[in-house]
Amino acid sequence: MPDPVRLPYSQLDQLPDRDPEETAEWRESLDAVTKAAGPHRAAYLMRRTLEQSGLALPQLLESDYLNTIPTAAEPAVPGDEAMEARIAAWNRWNAAAMVSRGAKYGVGGHIATFASAAWLYETGFNHFFRGKEDSSTGGSGDQLYIQGHAAPGIYARAFLDGRLTEEHLDHFRREAGGKGLPSYPHPRRLPWLWEFPTVSMGLGPLSAIYQARFNRYLTHRGIKDVSDSHVWAFLGDGEMDEPESTAALALASREGLDNLTFVINCNLQRLDGPVRANFKIVQELEAQFRGAGWNVVKTLWGTAWDELFRLDTTGALARRLREVPDAQFQTYATRDAAYIRDHFFGAEPALVEMAKLLSDDKILECFHLSRGGHESRKVYAAYKAAVEHKGAPTVILAQTVKGFTLGKGFESKNANHQMKKLTVDEFKVMRDLLELPIPDSDFTDGQVPYGHPGADSPEVRYLQERRAALGGPAPARRSHPLAPLPAPADKAFAAFDKGSGNQSVATTMAFVRLVKDLIRDKQTGKRWVPIVPDEARTFGMESLFPSLGIYSPKGQTYEPVDRDQLMYYKEAKDGQILNEGITEAGSMADFIAAATAYATHGETMIPFYIFYSMFGWQRTADQMWQLGDQLGKGFLVGATAGRTTLTGEGLQHADGHSPMIASTNPAALSYDPAFAYEVAAIVKDGLRRMYGETAPGEDPNVFYYLTVYNEPMPQPAKPAGVDEGIVRGLYRFNTAATAGVTVPADAPGIQLLASGTAIHWALAAQRLLAEEWGVAADVWSATSWTELRRDALAADEATLRGEQRTPYVREALSGVETPVLAVSDYMRQVPDQIAQWVEQDWSSLGADGFGLSDTREAARRHFGVDAESLVVAALAQLARRGDVPASAVKEARERYGF
Repeated sequence: MPDPVRLPYSQLDQLPDRDPEETAEWRESLDAVTKAAGPHRAAYLMRRTLEQSGLALPQLLESDYLNTIPTAAEPAVPGDEAMEARIAAWNRWNAAAMVSRGAKYGVGGHIATFASAAWLYETGFNHFFRGKEDSSTGGSGDQLYIQGHAAPGIYARAFLDGRLTEEHLDHFRREAGGKGLPSYPHPRRLPWLWEFPTVSMGLGPLSAIYQARFNRYLTHRGIKDVSDSHVWAFLGDGEMDEPESTAALALASREGLDNLTFVINCNLQRLDGPVRANFKIVQELEAQFRGAGWNVVKTLWGTAWDELFRLDTTGALARRLREVPDAQFQTYATRDAAYIRDHFFGAEPALVEMAKLLSDDKILECFHLSRGGHESRKVYAAYKAAVEHKGAPTVILAQTVKGFTLGKGFESKNANHQMKKLTVDEFKVMRDLLELPIPDSDFTDGQVPYGHPGADSPEVRYLQERRAALGGPAPARRSHPLAPLPAPADKAFAAFDKGSGNQSVATTMAFVRLVKDLIRDKQTGKRWVPIVPDEARTFGMESLFPSLGIYSPKGQTYEPVDRDQLMYYKEAKDGQILNEGITEAGSMADFIAAATAYATHGETMIPFYIFYSMFGWQRTADQMWQLGDQLGKGFLVGATAGRTTLTGEGLQHADGHSPMIASTNPAALSYDPAFAYEVAAIVKDGLRRMYGETAPGEDPNVFYYLTVYNEPMPQPAKPAGVDEGIVRGLYRFNTAATAGVTVPADAPGIQLLASGTAIHWALAAQRLLAEEWGVAADVWSATSWTELRRDALAADEATLRGEQRTPYVREALSGVETPVLAVSDYMRQVPDQIAQWVEQDWSSLGADGFGLSDTREAARRHFGVDAESLVVAALAQLARRGDVPASAVKEARERYGF
C-alpha cells in the first residue's frame, strides 16, 4: 500500500543521489531558514546561491517585480541629459498639439501612447538607432518598427530637426491634398520616412523577427554583410495579446538573433482598459519570453523608488509589488497619498512602518510619476544591455504611465486612448510642467501653437549632431530606385513554347522548372529567394534541396537519413531556400523582408513564396496588405489551386475564392494561367515590371499572385502573337476551325472564356458542342479576370476626365457576335468581375459553395463546371436567343445524366 504522506514524485527521483545524508543536511538548513526568517528569505538564499554559482541550471521564468539592472550598475548616459530632456519636451508638446489641432476636422489621433513612450524613443534616437549613412551597417542602418499609435511623436521629432514643416503637421490625417501625413507608419503614403507599416497589431513583432533573421540570411549568403544592423521593435503590452506577436519567439531564440530587441511599453493599459486587470502583464511576458529563450531586461521603477528599496530590509516591499494586480497600480497612479498609505502600505506591518518614514510628496512621486520608462538613464542602461547581449534576442519590459505629462485628465485614465485633445488650460499646465518658453499670447482663437526653439537653437544643433554621429536621420527609407536587374536569357522562358507533346505536366511543375532554370542565371540567380512552408515535396521542389540548400544558421549538424539519395535534404549556412516549417504567417514575414530588401538594404531580391492557395489569401491576407503597404515585390504562388483540382482533401483545402480576395489588394496583380507557356510569359513580364525597365505609367511597386495547379495535363504549344493578351488578361486560344472540329457553315456559335485548369473543360466542351450539337465554340484563355477589370475601371475613369478609351476586354471581343460563357475553378464572382464591360450576351459558371472530398470528375459535376455542364449551359444560353431549339437543353441534360 503506498505511503499516504509520501512527497510528490519528482524528476530528481530518476537520478542517483550519491550522498543522501548531505541532501538531508541541505534540506534541514533550508527548513531552519524558512522557520526562522520565512519562506521568502529561504527562496532568496537559493536564488542568490544559484545566481553566483555559475551552475548550468534551468533559469527561473519569473523574477521579482524589480528592475533587472540596479541603479548602482547603470552606466552614465554619454550626452547632455538636460539638453535631451528639453528636446523630449518639445517633441511631447508638438505631438499633442498636432493631434489636438486636427480635432477640429474630426480626423482623430492618439496622444497618450507617445506620451508614455517618449523616452523609449528619444533615448534610442539620441544614442542607439543608426541611420542609413552609418558605414558600419553598409548603408542599411538599423530597422525600426515604430508602434503605430506613437506616430505623432515621430512626426514631432522630424519637425524639430527640419524634415517636416508646420504645414505638414497641420495636415496630419488629411492626405487627399497631397501634403498630409498618414495616421500611422505607412511607406506607401510617406515613402521617404517610414520603412515598415506596423499599426496592424501583431504583424510588427512577427515581421521584426523575420527581418532580423533575413538580415542574417543576407550575410550568410554573401549578398551583403548586414551583421551590424540591429532590429528594434516597439510594441504595446496589450498588443502582445495578438497571437502573431509571440508566434515566432522560439525561432528568434533558436537562431540566436542577438541583432533583435523588442521594447514593450508596459503602461498596463489596452485601448479600453487595463491589460491584465487582475494579474500582472510584466510577469506574464517575462515568463513567456524567458521560456522561449530570450534575454529579459525589466525597467520598471524610476530613481525615486531607490529610497524605498533601501528601506525594504525585510523584502516586504518587493513582495507587495509582485502581488498587486495591474489594475490596482493604475488606480494608485490617480489616487492621493492617504489612499496609497491605506491600500498599498497597509497590507503588512513592515510596510506600515516604512510608510511612516515617507512624506506624502515622496509617495505621490513614486506612485504617480516615477517609472523606469520615463527616465533616460534607466532606458539607456536597458538598451546598452540589450545591444551588448550575445547569443539571444532581448526583450525590454519598460513600465510607463499612459498619458504621462498630459495632466490629471489623461494620465492612467481608461479612456485616454480615445481622448483626442487637451483644452487650452490643460496645455498651459503641460507647458509649465515641461518648462517650455511658450507665452500665453501664442494661444490665439483657442488654438494651441506649435513650439520650436529655432533652426539654429542648441536643441536642434544637438539633435542633428547626435543623428549625424549615428548615421543620419531615422526613421528613413531608401526611396531612390536601384539600377534595373539584367533580364534573364529568353532560353528559360522559351523552353515552354513548344509544349509538352504527349507528356502531362502540371502548371505547378512548370513553374518550379522555370524558377530552377532562372536561378541558374549567373547575374540574377543568386537573388532569388525560394520560400515554402514545409510543403516543398508537395510542390515538387525537392530537386532544389541539394543544389540550393535550405538555409540554417547552424548549417547541417547531422547526417540526413536520405543522404544516399539524389535529392537529399540538405541544410546549409548559405542555403538559398527558406523552408519555414508549418507557418504561413512566418513564410509571409520572410517574403516581406525579402520583397523590400531593395529599400531596407539596397539589395534587390526576387522572392517567390509557394503555398497551398487555400492557406494564403484566406489565412494571411492581412500580411499581403502589409506587403503592399511596404511596397514589396515578388511572386506569390498559390499552388494546388482551385476548388476541384485537389482530390480527396475536402472543404478546408478547396480554394474557390483566392483570386477574389487578391483582387481587393491594389498592389496585387492576380493571374490564373492555364498553360505552362502562360506561366513563363507572366513571370517574364513580372521580372521586367518589378525589377527591370517599366513602361510609362506602370507602377513597379507591385507583386504578382499566380495560381498553379497540381493536375497533370498535356501542355500545348504557344500560339503566335499571344504575349500581350497573356499579360493583359485575355486572348483567343483557338476557334472551332483551328481546333480541328467540323461544324456547318451556318452553325450557331458561342465564346467560351476560361481560366486556369477550367480551360481543359472548355476545350472538351468545344469538341462536344461541335460533334454532338453542331455548335461552333471559340475558346479564350482569361489569364487574369482582375487585370481585365482594372483596365476597364481605368477606362471608365478616363471617360470621366473627358478622354476616350476602350477597355481591353471589349477591344479583344470586338467583332464577336455570339454570346459569351465564362468559367473558372472558382466562384462565379471571379469571372463576373468583367461582366458589365462585355457587350455580348453574358453568362458564367463557377464552383460556388463549400468544397468536398471526391474525385475531380465527381467534384466538377457536383459544382456544374465540367465539360458536359458547359455544354448544357451553352445550349441554354443559345436557346434563350433562339439559336438552338429549347428541346436541345433537355436532351443534353438527359444524355449527360444530370
